[in-house]
Amino acid sequence: MAERYQNYVGGAWTDATSGNVSTSINPADLSDVIGEFQASNSADADAAITAASDAKEGWRRTSSLARGSYLFKAAAYLENNLEKYAQAVTRESGKAILESRGEVGRAIALLQYYGVEGSNPVGTVVPSVNPNILLYTNRMPLGVVSLITPWNFPIAIPIWKMAPALVYGNTVVLKPASATPYVATLIARMWEAVDLPSGVFNLLTGSGGTVGNELITSPMVSAISFTGSTRIGMQIAVESAKRGNKYQLEMGGKNPVIVLPDADLEQAAEITVSGAMKYSGQKCTATSRAIVVGNVMEEFTSLVVDKTRKLKIGPGIEEDSIVVPVIDQVSKDNIKSMIERGVADGGTVLTGGGAPTGPEYDAGTFVEPTVITEVAPDAFVACEEIFGPVLSIIPAADAEDALEIANSVEYGLSAGIFTRNLNSVLDFADRIEAGIVKINGETAGVEPQVPFGGMKASSSGNREQGKAAIEFFTQTKTIYVDRSAT
Repeated sequence: MAERYQNYVGGAWTDATSGNVSTSINPADLSDVIGEFQASNSADADAAITAASDAKEGWRRTSSLARGSYLFKAAAYLENNLEKYAQAVTRESGKAILESRGEVGRAIALLQYYGVEGSNPVGTVVPSVNPNILLYTNRMPLGVVSLITPWNFPIAIPIWKMAPALVYGNTVVLKPASATPYVATLIARMWEAVDLPSGVFNLLTGSGGTVGNELITSPMVSAISFTGSTRIGMQIAVESAKRGNKYQLEMGGKNPVIVLPDADLEQAAEITVSGAMKYSGQKCTATSRAIVVGNVMEEFTSLVVDKTRKLKIGPGIEEDSIVVPVIDQVSKDNIKSMIERGVADGGTVLTGGGAPTGPEYDAGTFVEPTVITEVAPDAFVACEEIFGPVLSIIPAADAEDALEIANSVEYGLSAGIFTRNLNSVLDFADRIEAGIVKINGETAGVEPQVPFGGMKASSSGNREQGKAAIEFFTQTKTIYVDRSAT
């Protein structure tokens, strides 16, 4: 019988009031049940929010240096348990073990970075027109912040939201994706191990449809940070705006690379395939469109197809696996239907397009890495996020045409260009409608010390990570002290 796990609310492990549970399954082996997790409801959400609200004043009054020290202790705990956490990420999300280790390493770096933020100044002294007035600003925490996070980075994304939220004095309620509750439970155990005060961090598992509304609309919640679909994100924006609450949304992407004729085609093809196919394209920053200019189309396409065919498909636990299972059967079916639509719209599949067969694959949700050519810029597969190992190759007449194609979709998260021409680089960096710009680099992969976020339908505009995080997780207070009164 599978092990049963609980919510973590107010410093205690508790069952959901419904008494119901759901299961988490290993996508590489659908017979491997990781555990049973609480199917929480609105009453459970209210209890978690109440616990966070009860703890917020004590946490606000805790010095930022002390708050940062908890993050340092958590980072040390993760370092000592890195392999355990990486194995859990691979087992529950399907991610390749090398990438899982990298993800845990990133979580450690985030905790360390924001631990340091606890010792950094958060306000300024400003000259006043009145010499008797001391005029300064301070950054104040928002209060209770709801965090709703996706399954594809089950430890890094929750940490990159909660680390700044906590160090800047907020209390949090985490609602992880239903597909990866076990990794979220391990995050709760991390905070328990470092004796974070009760109620400062709270974990609630269950479906977003059941508990999400309470996390957004509760009068005790001051802000919400969400990563997920554009549709849900827009609903959160509407509900938050009604209440005057802050909201931070990171949503979809349809990330292009532009390949100019002067590019190192070997390098461009290698990086494009890596960005498109690693983790089976299940990254919001994954490369999904290669827009190729001029007479290098044939050579570039041949290189991409050859490199794609050589990728190892297999369970993430095998260290040489590159293309791993997609998260579940629903995702697999959706990717298959989108490939079929791409063909129906005139595209040609040069490699992949189906599912691998055999004992190693039949138990999981594997999809072949797929390259489609003869794709029109406005075709469905060229415009809609697939979230699978599918790359569309699109021809462009010149650099201007390529940029127009790149900017033609509703998303604007990440984009790249391959060229040796400095003028082309600067023009692209200035005009591409994307929040993350890569020059001769992979669209996927970002560093924690710089802002992260997209443009257009990819983001609400509030940046995550780096110094920018303080803008969302705090509000500015301006203080006038008239010394003449004393």
